[in-house]
Amino acid sequence: MSESSTIGSTDVAAFLRRNPRFLNEYPDLALGLVVPREEGRATSLASYQLDVLRDKNRELNKRLHELFHNAQENERLTVRTHQLVLALLRARSPADTLKTMAASLTEDFQGDLVRVLLHRQVEGLDGADWLSVLPRDAAVLSPFAEFFAKDEPLCGRLQAEKLEALFGARQHEVQSCALLPLHERGLIAIGSHDANRFYPGMGTLFLRLMGDSLVVALERYDG
Repeated sequence: MSESSTIGSTDVAAFLRRNPRFLNEYPDLALGLVVPREEGRATSLASYQLDVLRDKNRELNKRLHELFHNAQENERLTVRTHQLVLALLRARSPADTLKTMAASLTEDFQGDLVRVLLHRQVEGLDGADWLSVLPRDAAVLSPFAEFFAKDEPLCGRLQAEKLEALFGARQHEVQSCALLPLHERGLIAIGSHDANRFYPGMGTLFLRLMGDSLVVALERYDG
């Protein structure tokens, strides 16, 4: 064999990549190969493949546990959201409807600080510490212009001016927040002491369902 036709290690590697079943025809060669490890002594190819399979199995089991946990959490949220909708339908007045919503977000959905911001007054809610009434064009609401325009739930950490407008003196307690749009009526803010409770990119389906349910429940009293 001439020097120009000498087969190098890259040629062998390329050949094996093109023929992954090559070692099936030469089992004695497969058993004799030695694979270096990142840590510790070298091991046989069979042992190495077994270790790789075990690692993949552990990763698959981890993902299955995560999927199972997420499925359980979604089931719990579905049940709670259904119960909230039923409670809103049973309410007999706009004030009772809003009280039901605020109580459910606090007790059933573990909201640390719940605030309902409306653009017009609702009779029967005087003195409610979770309620604010401000016109849409109020200067303090200017930081929410983009949120109102998009009319979609928003999750994450809010800027200081938004926190102050929603939570006042207790703004420093809120480390993360979820905002639910109420279309032309206002918004709901769910504040959490946990910085990781609400974050950008998290699913907002259930938040949207809750906000829409409240809007429809209140529409019964319009007119």
